[in-house]
Amino acid sequence: MAKILITMPDDFLNKVDGLALTEQKSRSQLIREALKTYMHRLSKSQEKSAQKNADILENLIG
Repeated sequence: MAKILITMPDDFLNKVDGLALTEQKSRSQLIREALKTYMHRLSKSQEKSAQKNADILENLIG
């Protein structure tokens, strides 16, 4: 597994660490899960947008 270095404000990091403690997860695990969730939501949003555009095009053509 690769390691990365990110920079964030101290107060935000404190919130991340507090949430990790509450969720009983490591900081890394929490950030990985948050990014996976973000990527999934973005993918779903793009799919909906593509379908909407396809529907508009279909209505224009058909």
